[in-house]
Amino acid sequence: MIDAQFEPAISAAGLKKSYGEKVVLDGIDLNVAEGTIFSLLGPNGAGKTTAVQILSTLIPADAGTARISGHDLARDAEGVRRSIGVTGQFSAVDNLLTAEENLILMADLQHLGRDEGRRRAAELLARFDLTEASKKPVSTFSGGMRRKLDLAMTLVSRPRVIFLDEPTTGLDPRSRRTMWDLIRDLVADGVTIFLTTQYLEEADQLADRIAVLDQGKLVAEGTAEELKRRIPGGHIRVRFKSAEELEAAAHLFGSVASSDEDLTLQIPSDGSFPALRAVMDTLESASVDAEALTVHTPDLDDVFFALTGRPKAEATSELEGVS
Repeated sequence: MIDAQFEPAISAAGLKKSYGEKVVLDGIDLNVAEGTIFSLLGPNGAGKTTAVQILSTLIPADAGTARISGHDLARDAEGVRRSIGVTGQFSAVDNLLTAEENLILMADLQHLGRDEGRRRAAELLARFDLTEASKKPVSTFSGGMRRKLDLAMTLVSRPRVIFLDEPTTGLDPRSRRTMWDLIRDLVADGVTIFLTTQYLEEADQLADRIAVLDQGKLVAEGTAEELKRRIPGGHIRVRFKSAEELEAAAHLFGSVASSDEDLTLQIPSDGSFPALRAVMDTLESASVDAEALTVHTPDLDDVFFALTGRPKAEATSELEGVS
């Protein structure tokens, strides 16, 4: 029996889902610690949204088990629903209502009392900086304001686990960063976030752990730094003032890439401080002066391409549709 004190906020084993002959999820396992951000990455059609739909009780799995906040997905779906909130790819707000009315409607659907519902609406309007716009129809809102309201509506019931399915798609950079700050604040309050995104920078900035889903299978999982370290290509680039210094340095480091045009050496490296210091010590001991030195390490774009066989640009060419 699992000790509830140490039980993950989200756990799944062997989740499978097919539509006809199309296998969407092929036996995935997940463990998400409480009070953390877990990001699921993958190209369109990888199964990200399907995973969210299963874990949030919207559709059944064909096989496998899962527990959310201590509730068994198959045997206690109602308990799961009481524990979670879901913000989908597209805003679920009512354009004909005001922001305040949308929140009060959600409070009514959650069976909160009239006074409690109004208090909760006021709290969330203030938290999301929407108080001044609370009486305006949502049809007049910008995309960023709509997404903030959408997330606020998810929080009416005070869920401990929130599924965010590509929550910042289509937002401008400022609105996206505002959403990031709101997500961080939620986690600081102990909320667990399950995030799907096609913005790799978003996962890099927010996620405590990242899993990469491709063709229905989890092909990698770890922190952003752990995933980056799996990918070759890190190097230290050293620039020199003269061709003579470049040639002397090239002899020191053996078979490394060099460029006579910009007087640089590209030395394979993991980007760590000891590796950087070793390069500097080698140059200093040979009295070779470097003009500049920069460290280049793989980013999540490189990870995505290496693990899925697709560059980010291809994977994000379509930002809508089922993932």
